[in-house]
Amino acid sequence: MPQFLDARAVPDGSVLSPDLAIIGGGPAGISLALALANSNLKILLLESGSMHFNAQTQNLYAGNEVGIPYVPLDETRLRYLGGSTNHWGGWCRPLTEIDFERRSSVPYSGWPFGRATLEPYFPRAQKLVEAGPFVYDALADSVGGMGPLLELGLGGVYSSFFQFSQWAGNPEHLPTHFGERYAADLKRIPNLDVMLYANVTGLRLAANAATLDHLDIATLSGRRFRVQPHAAVVATGAIESARLLLASNDVMASGVGNQHDLVGRFFADHAIPRNTATLVIFRGALPTYYTRTEVLSGLHFRATLAASDTFKRSAKVLGSLTTVEQTVALDAVGTAAVTQTSSILGADASGASAYALGCGFELHPDPNRRLTLTSERDALGMPRLKLSMTISDADFTSYERTLKELGRQLLVARSGMLRLNRTTRADWLSGLSWGNHHMGTTRMHVDARQGVADANGRVHGIANLFLAGSGLFPTYGASNPTMNLVALTLRLADHLKEVMV
Repeated sequence: MPQFLDARAVPDGSVLSPDLAIIGGGPAGISLALALANSNLKILLLESGSMHFNAQTQNLYAGNEVGIPYVPLDETRLRYLGGSTNHWGGWCRPLTEIDFERRSSVPYSGWPFGRATLEPYFPRAQKLVEAGPFVYDALADSVGGMGPLLELGLGGVYSSFFQFSQWAGNPEHLPTHFGERYAADLKRIPNLDVMLYANVTGLRLAANAATLDHLDIATLSGRRFRVQPHAAVVATGAIESARLLLASNDVMASGVGNQHDLVGRFFADHAIPRNTATLVIFRGALPTYYTRTEVLSGLHFRATLAASDTFKRSAKVLGSLTTVEQTVALDAVGTAAVTQTSSILGADASGASAYALGCGFELHPDPNRRLTLTSERDALGMPRLKLSMTISDADFTSYERTLKELGRQLLVARSGMLRLNRTTRADWLSGLSWGNHHMGTTRMHVDARQGVADANGRVHGIANLFLAGSGLFPTYGASNPTMNLVALTLRLADHLKEVMV
């Protein structure tokens, strides 16, 4: 079987001329290469790392953060083949219709197309991430034998489901690591070369800034050469894609695609606060599929409490996915509250159980949550990044509103009650962690004044440069991005077949 190429063996000054260069070997880059297999395009996939973690390569990701606490930039992603699928948890769920909509209550919201545009690509993306059949909310009709759904009154929160990536044939039930899982498939593609240790350090435009002329490539061993493709796709993740565009400022002084100062802005992640509330169920314990991953007919899944699209529209709240975590013991005040409330409702709470709730929730798009270049340089001479991280009180208030709706529905059903554990900004920040779901820095929009790329991922104003990945997301939803960005990338593959083959 053919082997991957090694950029450290390419002579200095060489010029390689594929039809298409794919920059980045994470889930987007690998999905794109697989989707273009056996096309008439000669493709070169350029990956900075190798097949395994290397500390020197990983250090290229180091940067600085200001604002609210966030994960160090070199700890929140991985720089070798497979990208961040080398450490992801495998959580999958499609974006919903409202996630694509323009909402007057959410400034800067709206994708350039609706969910129906991605619908044909979800099953294909589901297959690549190996998350089983595309079922999700329909699981509600199948889990009854494992215990009933949480009883809720009519309202805005309902039991939805995550499905989990399961690397085929892996006895440890690990999620699919794209680099290892698809390495053999990539090697078998006749029109594809994969080059490891190849760092793209510049997107070099023609003098008129209307087309990409070539890519500058460097290795940590000191090699320097060029790739001169007919077209290129930047698929290096929301953080690194923004850095590469900003740092390529020899022709466009503000950076490639940054004529309206949008590259690096609108960075987003899913906020994951812990112990947001205490859920009390009056009648016994919840089914285990709420508190851990379960298996049904080979499908790995877990229930979550989701805000419905109807509620999000009417209450003007953002997306959230609440998870039921560990059981907890009620204190004296909690016990008294349960006794009094259940008595008023006429419910039997003698077998009550209590759980801590966790959550992942969506942030409002914020142009001031952004990545910028610093004067510090990495080992390749690339400027390092600074992340200015923000979270607004409106982000917390939105989720608090959803929790209150969940509490109301429990009382209506006389099935339980909810106690909010975080009410002030300081409370929320003290229990906050992050999903490492990077989105939004190269957002799509039909108008170049409001987005970096168009509806097909093409950088506005540059005929042959495209972007792939969740950096394109204008708004973010609450669902984990990997399966969704793969679906978006498969759509890009179809577009490239139309315009290039």
